[in-house]
Amino acid sequence: MQNRVFVINKHGEALMPCKPRTARKLLQSGKAKPIKKEPFTIQLLYGASGYKQPINLGVDSGQRHIGLAVTSQDKVLFQSEVELRQDVKKLLERRKTYRQGRRNRKTRYRPMRFLNRIKSRKNNWLPPSVQSKVNHNINWIKRMLTVLPNPELHIEVGKFDMQKMKDPAIKGEGYQKGDLYGYQTVKQYVLARDQYKCQVCKKKGGKYKGKIVKLKIHHIIYRSQGGTNAPANLITVCADCHTYQNHQPGGILYAWYQKKKKVTKPLKGATFMNILRRRLWNAFPDAKFQYGAQTTLQRANLGLAKSHYNDAVTISGIEHISEKPTSIVMFKQFRKKKRFLHEATARKGCKDKEGHRNKNVTSKRNAKNTKEANGFWLNDYVRIKNSKLKGYISGFTGSSCYIKDCLGNYLTLNTYKQTNLSNVEFINHRNNWCNTSISEQRYVME
Repeated sequence: MQNRVFVINKHGEALMPCKPRTARKLLQSGKAKPIKKEPFTIQLLYGASGYKQPINLGVDSGQRHIGLAVTSQDKVLFQSEVELRQDVKKLLERRKTYRQGRRNRKTRYRPMRFLNRIKSRKNNWLPPSVQSKVNHNINWIKRMLTVLPNPELHIEVGKFDMQKMKDPAIKGEGYQKGDLYGYQTVKQYVLARDQYKCQVCKKKGGKYKGKIVKLKIHHIIYRSQGGTNAPANLITVCADCHTYQNHQPGGILYAWYQKKKKVTKPLKGATFMNILRRRLWNAFPDAKFQYGAQTTLQRANLGLAKSHYNDAVTISGIEHISEKPTSIVMFKQFRKKKRFLHEATARKGCKDKEGHRNKNVTSKRNAKNTKEANGFWLNDYVRIKNSKLKGYISGFTGSSCYIKDCLGNYLTLNTYKQTNLSNVEFINHRNNWCNTSISEQRYVME
């Protein structure tokens, strides 16, 4: 069984989803036209009211993935998974670094401003990386609601007590006395907690055997690897141990990092789910909400494996499954274009082997953000000739391109990643979303 196709009548009202075979016949006979790609929806060109059955929409909200499922009575009509972008924070930090570099070089471009801070002008301000994920959770629910006839909405949310996760014995006044209780700064707390000793060589700060020992605060799990400024992620080290060599594989600090990485559970996901829960309540006050523990028991009763789309099927309220698709529709968002105008290495060949500046001042700038080549555009859905491989163009290299599927795997008939554009067939243009249908067996393998 395949996933159903969503249908809208001539007047813009949602009808019951139909089988792909029916949708294909309507499109070929000219009785319908496609109007949406995410999710794929057709609109009838003739009048039809249609018989509408009770229908449920189950949503497994999340930070990285969103599970969506449409059920009616004992049938699963549609199941899918949406993968959210995780690179927003990294790209914003890169832009910040480039702008700071320009200011330090005393260029005229983009002076620093202080009167445009959004959080000082708006209530409920969120960082852009968090706001992006919250918006996607809400927008995807609205997308599904617009193509379904009067659905009953079921959403799973998360509620986490992070103080309890760090200290299971906490109670009463303990919630008011955190790690920094009685200390003015995080650094002061970490130094006092570690007794002003280097945790690697055990030297005390100040004078030690006639030498002055300077103490520093070190991140165990690096910020670039998802670490935070929380006291649990900080240790005291001396300047002699806090070196570049000790950060490398085989170094003392690297060993600390690997050890702590295995036992430390980051709380970013729990924090995000607490933020998302309130906003989903406000956006969909008529929805039925439930928590993960309840979903786990219901999924076990249905005999389904753990996955985001199976969680969504369970959340929809179905009690018995007689029909279920054997494939999953995967959605993933593209990064549409680069928004920074500066490159760290702007030119090729401007220095010789000894590092001196070369006279080759006519060398071209690095090609970046190429959107079009030989009639093909970035993110186009294409097919490799003489094969069944279909994917999306993720970049260009001269007369060749990179083609990926929705899971991020490179598609090629060669031993290398590039595919010549002469061996590519155009199917259709895409916006910043890609979607593909994969079997449940392949999903488990991936």
